[in-house]
Amino acid sequence: MEFRNVIVRTPGRSVTEGITSCPELGKPDYPLALEQHREYVRALASCGVNVTVLEPLEEYPDSCFVEDTAVITRNCAIITNPGAPSRKGEVESMAQVLKGFFPEDRIEFIRSPGTLEGGDVMMVGDHFYVGLSARTNQEGIDQFLSILSRHGLRGSAVPLREVLHLKTGVNYIEDNNLLVSGEFVDRPEFKGFNRIVVPPEEAYGANCIWVNGTVLVPKGYPTVERAVRDLGYRVITVDTSEFRKIDGGLSCLSLRF
Repeated sequence: MEFRNVIVRTPGRSVTEGITSCPELGKPDYPLALEQHREYVRALASCGVNVTVLEPLEEYPDSCFVEDTAVITRNCAIITNPGAPSRKGEVESMAQVLKGFFPEDRIEFIRSPGTLEGGDVMMVGDHFYVGLSARTNQEGIDQFLSILSRHGLRGSAVPLREVLHLKTGVNYIEDNNLLVSGEFVDRPEFKGFNRIVVPPEEAYGANCIWVNGTVLVPKGYPTVERAVRDLGYRVITVDTSEFRKIDGGLSCLSLRF
């Protein structure tokens, strides 16, 4: 497969008030977050994609994490319904953006009481693994799987025990290669993959993204970087330290399709 488009959203000043499960890391440094985001966009652009950069949404501190607002498949775009109440308003803006890429009959919606966040969805070809998490509930998964079926695609649920989102701990980088950490190391759902085990001390580094043969790896996780390079991929490291402070990683910051 090949990606042609990527959508990102510039962080607003309110990013310093984003949701966090690790307040001990401190609040994001806004100027540094902006520079890291620009570096991220440059890395993506070097992979041969057209990057659409959206304006900040100051009223939504977490809105730079566009991945949670939609799941984009080869046949349709699915607008989510975030499980975090403070993020529900973000989807209206993304729905308008995606009308520029998809006809309206190929834009679907997750409806309440179903909740689903894109960080819980991992695409492997035409199969989508969906994390049952604190942010994505069973009703949301049921709706999502029904939508996939209508568009000739398929999926399956993966109950989470520890992490926030599915892709916090498991990420597909194509060619049957799967980065796994923590609770996902021995999960039977993934036994058919070539699993690259990420050590606990580098668990955050498991959230890498594949873009047209290049893998973006968080800066500062040498074991992960080396393992990905050893698989033969071109690697770009990107510093996401300020986004880590509000539970975000490389995949969270873009929609790739």
